[in-house]
Amino acid sequence: MNSPVPPLEQADLPERTLPFWKMAGPGAVLVGLSIGAGEIVIWPRIAAEFGATMIWAAALGVFIQYCVNIEIGRWTIATGESPYTGFARMWRYYAHAFIFFNVAGWLLPGWARTSGLALKALVTSNPAHPSPDWLWTGVTFAGVALVLFGPKRVYTAVERTIGALVVIVTVGLIIIAFRVGSSADLAEMARGVVNIPFIDPDFPIKSFFIALVFAGAGGTANLFYAFYLRDKQIGMGARIPIMMNPIRSRNESAHGTGFTFEETDDNRRRFRDWFRFVVLDQTLFFWALNTFTMFLFIFGALAVLHRQNIVPQAGQLIWDEAQILADSMGGAGRTLFLLIGVATLFSTQVALTDGVARSIADLFKTSFKFARRADHATWYLRIALFVIIFGTALTAVMEYLGISELGFLFNAAYIGGFAMALYTPLILWMNLRHLPPSARPRPLNIVMMILASVVYGGFALFCAGNELFGLFD
Repeated sequence: MNSPVPPLEQADLPERTLPFWKMAGPGAVLVGLSIGAGEIVIWPRIAAEFGATMIWAAALGVFIQYCVNIEIGRWTIATGESPYTGFARMWRYYAHAFIFFNVAGWLLPGWARTSGLALKALVTSNPAHPSPDWLWTGVTFAGVALVLFGPKRVYTAVERTIGALVVIVTVGLIIIAFRVGSSADLAEMARGVVNIPFIDPDFPIKSFFIALVFAGAGGTANLFYAFYLRDKQIGMGARIPIMMNPIRSRNESAHGTGFTFEETDDNRRRFRDWFRFVVLDQTLFFWALNTFTMFLFIFGALAVLHRQNIVPQAGQLIWDEAQILADSMGGAGRTLFLLIGVATLFSTQVALTDGVARSIADLFKTSFKFARRADHATWYLRIALFVIIFGTALTAVMEYLGISELGFLFNAAYIGGFAMALYTPLILWMNLRHLPPSARPRPLNIVMMILASVVYGGFALFCAGNELFGLFD
């Protein structure tokens, strides 16, 4: 396979000594990433136009990603590596593909600009305020830089920031749901959840694919979970150095090679203990909390927008919903929803900037000789700063050309769907081939990953055939 990555080293799995709640956090960070565009922009917009008829796909999308995330967690707690390192071990040229997916999917500043627009509306009470969008995007990215390069431990800052923002979003949405929702809206949502497999004839299949991918983290963002587990010192991640802020600490923050454990009774027990943590972490945070917050956003769109037959234009969904809330809740309702919008989108941009920088740094270090001249943290700093500067500059260009941020959000999910079609079967194959027998997926996990591969692969082939040959027009 011409792998640039050395074989896994042998070591015992560390013992788990802390209770669940003292280790919790990685799943919550992934929720902060997940609630960004799919929950506050794409699915509420679908609900505003089509009602709750297709929200079964939102629930399905989160559940499929939940199954995928568990397998990502399996690899990391058993080896301490990110899946990217495992892919590179199989074939060095996977690195090129996943650099492309990270750049094409996440480099365009859709979230930062949308967050900036929400912040502008919150501060000025006027989304049409003459101040340029790039200025507010720059303010958003400045906040991201403070989170990433302020404290000494990058992950700790990301976890605490996103955790606080998720609390703000969840509590705010619950307040709004009680104030504006009705039993009729709740009944409509219940019917939509079981309305499988209805797809509205007026809803393009490409858009359905995008919405399915964005119900959750989507794209390569699910792979970021491995970095969170590793820096939280979960499983074999405890043997990997924590990534420190490269501005405040100069240490090599990533081990090039992971570990494998010998099949002993103690190691088997320890793996089962760590794997139960991953399952519980994903069940409580990613599956339950992510589904709950997404349904709260959809519920608000049904009660506020769909009820009045309002389908927001690009860049207007957050403001439109906030304005209507002002009619029923007063100015406090408008301010609350704008604050929710800022918190939601800012948490996503923090996680994306961090995750993309971690991913590309990991891919560089494992697959390219030139990258070994600098340590992992230095590459992280360079890439994160590039994302921030490029995103602000590109927003200015977008604004000048009259290009909305909504297209970039949809583009990210579309590209992300093809990434998931590739890495979902790769993760299953990698876990079955490279992990010790006691750590390998069980039959139910294998079946769920095969189904996920069929879903993402099928939609990717469908969309590729449509794009290239117009087979399904």
